[in-house]
Amino acid sequence: MSDWKSLLPPKVLEIMAEDGITSLYPPQEKAVPLVLKGKNLVLAVPTASGKSLVAYLAAVKRVLHDHGKVLYIVPLRALAAEKLEDLQKFERLGIRVGMSIGDYDDSDRHIDELDILVATSEKADAIMRHRSEWVRSMSLVIADEVHLMNDPGRGPTLEITLTKLRMLNPNVQVIALSATVGNSKEMAEWLGAEHIAMEWRPVKLKEGVYLEDTINFTDNSRRKVKQLDDPVWSLVKDTMDEGGQALVFVNTRKSTETLAGRFARQVKDRPDEAFVKELDEGFQDEHTSLGLSLKDCMKHGMAFHNAALSNEHRRLVERSFKAGKIKCIVATPTLAAGINLPARRVIVRDVNRFDDGGYVPLPVMEVKQMCGRAGRPRYDPYGEAVLLAKTVDQSHMLFENYLLGEPEDVESKVGNEKVLRAHVLALIATDTANTRAAILDFLRRTFYAHQRGEQGMEEAVDNIVRFLWEEGMVRCPGTEMLALEPEADLKGTFFGKRVSDLYIDPMSAVKLRDGLLAYVPGEKTLGFLHAVCSTPDMMTLFLKRDDFENMTEVVLDRKDEMLFMVPDMETPDYEYFLAELKTALVLDSWIAEKEEEDIFRAFGTGPGDIHNKVEIGEWLLYSMRELSNIFNKDCYPILTKLMTRMRYGVREDLLELVELKGVGRARARSLHKRSLTTWEKLREADVHDISSVIGIGDVLAERIKRQVDPGFVPNKSAKPRPAKGSEPPVRKEPKEVPKKGQTKLVDF
Repeated sequence: MSDWKSLLPPKVLEIMAEDGITSLYPPQEKAVPLVLKGKNLVLAVPTASGKSLVAYLAAVKRVLHDHGKVLYIVPLRALAAEKLEDLQKFERLGIRVGMSIGDYDDSDRHIDELDILVATSEKADAIMRHRSEWVRSMSLVIADEVHLMNDPGRGPTLEITLTKLRMLNPNVQVIALSATVGNSKEMAEWLGAEHIAMEWRPVKLKEGVYLEDTINFTDNSRRKVKQLDDPVWSLVKDTMDEGGQALVFVNTRKSTETLAGRFARQVKDRPDEAFVKELDEGFQDEHTSLGLSLKDCMKHGMAFHNAALSNEHRRLVERSFKAGKIKCIVATPTLAAGINLPARRVIVRDVNRFDDGGYVPLPVMEVKQMCGRAGRPRYDPYGEAVLLAKTVDQSHMLFENYLLGEPEDVESKVGNEKVLRAHVLALIATDTANTRAAILDFLRRTFYAHQRGEQGMEEAVDNIVRFLWEEGMVRCPGTEMLALEPEADLKGTFFGKRVSDLYIDPMSAVKLRDGLLAYVPGEKTLGFLHAVCSTPDMMTLFLKRDDFENMTEVVLDRKDEMLFMVPDMETPDYEYFLAELKTALVLDSWIAEKEEEDIFRAFGTGPGDIHNKVEIGEWLLYSMRELSNIFNKDCYPILTKLMTRMRYGVREDLLELVELKGVGRARARSLHKRSLTTWEKLREADVHDISSVIGIGDVLAERIKRQVDPGFVPNKSAKPRPAKGSEPPVRKEPKEVPKKGQTKLVDF
């Protein structure tokens, strides 16, 4: 028996064997013995080289042998669900696995019952603000996709979270999983970890550039591909003809939809009738042009994937692709960020994106991430990643810059006052660091300081503490003056502690506070919505050419609803104001029960964008309501109603009905139209009157009666009759027959 097997309980080996795992890949052979012996590790290997198994085995060992707690940090919610599903295979050993990705203002008492918690880095950070004692009980933290510390948006939170975890619990074991990057060794030095970096992959990857009718690969081999009207379609069609699947990456959402639609029209084969029926059921309540366009593409084995789609439709595309029912997905690069979705051939059409008013080249690291999706373990003998060139010169550039280029170093993005503002407040508010010296000592532990030293650190901390003081979030007990001496005691005020708990930017809190203080009685719905859309936590929509005039009309018509003064039209602030207002109008349309298609036509925001804004909007309204306890209690009931309206997308007259389980905006409106407007009226109504309402049916009608009338006794002799639209169809997921070798549990 090899050394690594002797370090694991026999029942763990049995579960691995059931998945066809009896031996390890080369990177795993090096990594597994280290992590099972409690060593810190940075493992930097390509996609599909088995990083996850290393983490899973370490987690299981920690729980079963050491009775320790494990935190598994992932960058995306979709990845959290994937990791949870994988780890649940070990639950039969008595290991309790759970996931936490939601409410940041929740103390998450249920996590005490868990052995392994999967969470996003933001949620992990929020847990530390509420439950630092749980953090101190952890024995292992796993940071998946740790190279995303390079990302300006998500990176700083991951870096600060790891720094804080290691400070609060110096003995915690750290396993960091990374794609191949230029400075993984530097990350290992920062974490005091062993370092393993390999280029090995279980499926050989051939990378090349397609020009005219030939793919020229980096290994000097060539491949002829029949040239059709569109070079991308030429490569997709060639892949399909060989029985493979393709992923196409383009730089705009519009391009994903356009190309997928064009490819669907090129497919001559008859659609699979069973799959068409499945799609008809899955899209039966779909009325948006975006959703119907996706459905039409999918019927022909094509799909597009972007942030405008709803989560449900994105998951449907991913499931259908994994099941082999979709042959090609055209996607924006976000699909490459860690989701387990490999293909025979990856086609990268665009190596630039629009940013700051112009097109900029993509980083090598990002293109490599896309290329790494090529080659399905257990299915493909090789994978191909192909970049597209229009000229010989461009072909040379793609070879030199991307295919033969080295991935960039991961660079910390923590050294930015806007980024640090919330984290410095959290350090003070949670008593983690209560002096200027202690804050600086904490920041010296970051990857930023490891890379760059203390450059600009003191000035940034002084500016942030001064801002927090001026806005009333921090105080020095016993003095009215701000003391910036190294050992001067800093304490979070009630306002500051609440802002930290709410997990919002302190600048957002200032905006919400000022809106609350500006409130005077009257209809201010749009004013409250604009207030939350004026915060840094809400990414506003772009203004289009005709928006300036349209939004100006709204300002003139509804200026009495606003909580903030409208800026002068000649100033840059006016354009920012209009962008905030446009975003607020999307939320206003949602709570006015506008259909998603109508919102899409009016503002160009797809279902995914709408629900993203709604989710953030509800959280900021909740935060504003919580702050109203401090600054203006009159706003509390108003904001409570607005929060619920935002959650369900309803007018005020449906608030009582949407509290019923199983009743959303559409069913609530159907009940209301039949004069079943309150719980009292539902209590008095006959169950058959309720079941006859469109979208209700007998099963849901009885559930409603039980909720409004605990004494309700159903008529057992009456046979339930299903109503149209009463319950969504239950679809069985196709079972995938595992082939010999490593499976989904460990391939990614």
